[in-house]
Amino acid sequence: MGPNQGLSAVSAALLAMNRQLEVHDVLQTIVASARELLDAEYAALGVPDDHGGFAQFVVDGVTEEQWRAIGPLPRQHGILAAMLHDATPQRLADVRRDPRFEGWPSAHPEMADFLGMPIADGENVLGALFLANKRCPDGGRAADRSCNFTEDDEALLGLLAQHAAIALTNARLYERSRELTIAGERARIGHELHDAVAQKLFSLRLTAQATATLVDRDPERAKGELHEIAGLAAEAVDELRAAVVELRPAALDEDGLVATLRTQAQVLDRAHSAEVSFASEGVRALPAAQEEALLRVAQEALHNALRHSGAARVTVTLTRSGAGAVLRVTDDGCGFDPRTVRRAGRHLGLVSMRDRAGAVGGRLNVESEPGKGTVMEMEVPGG
Repeated sequence: MGPNQGLSAVSAALLAMNRQLEVHDVLQTIVASARELLDAEYAALGVPDDHGGFAQFVVDGVTEEQWRAIGPLPRQHGILAAMLHDATPQRLADVRRDPRFEGWPSAHPEMADFLGMPIADGENVLGALFLANKRCPDGGRAADRSCNFTEDDEALLGLLAQHAAIALTNARLYERSRELTIAGERARIGHELHDAVAQKLFSLRLTAQATATLVDRDPERAKGELHEIAGLAAEAVDELRAAVVELRPAALDEDGLVATLRTQAQVLDRAHSAEVSFASEGVRALPAAQEEALLRVAQEALHNALRHSGAARVTVTLTRSGAGAVLRVTDDGCGFDPRTVRRAGRHLGLVSMRDRAGAVGGRLNVESEPGKGTVMEMEVPGG
């Protein structure tokens, strides 16, 4: 790669990072950019939590199947700890020979040369970016390579990390700002709901009490009061309907269904002991009613899986189906017999989920049995 090509590649990578607003997208862009710029076989980025693990961890160069086979996320130990705790770059000819190396799972790809770089905002370490197995110009691989990451590679990754810190900080500020905006909007609607609907319901109650005293003494007047009650009830229903329409998630309007589902999965993954993941493929924007129905059904299914099933892993997928989409929420929990649930009168939200699917021309199917987990699938047509 010539000097001009190299400069163009770096410029493109930095622009790509700063175009993203979602934290997950920023992390993925950083990893992909670093791997491409330094011509590495593998790249990863870990964002530490406060408990010796990682709140977020993204990889590039590893397939979904490989990633699932590797197992739990790494802990902050060895070389990773050195980068995170001391904020020091690590460039090693063979990571396996470093005294701090503690091995990796059997399904983990074989790695040799290693380059790690902390992503820091001042003294605050935001994450660790690391690459492995620099590709040789002649196509050589890790087992017999004469090429390794160089000082120039380390300097380039350091530059990328500085800009990554800015992009990541901006994305976090954006998400926090949006959360505050949504919270403020929720509070406003709550006040309006209380002022309008509660007042109607209070009037409704008083009128009903007065009517009860008139039923025997003045039936004609009581009949007129009943008409008044019907009118007040209709007004209350209209107020509630307007409030529900306003409560459509702001994130859905701003970011679309895919980004909203991804964010919710990330939040639930951090909040629960179960692993919650999200993946999407080829999904196009859908009409607002269909996107909201899919989101509400996903939320209900996630609530069931996390609160009632005892699942260790919950997976949400959204895939394209013609002009429409298919949502699947799968868990490895205790499962249940849908027939028994219906007979016992405990619907676990199944009725409302089916109603939501039917209202937008879709269908919902739930497969479960005791001890076998649950698969909820909802399909909606295109608009």
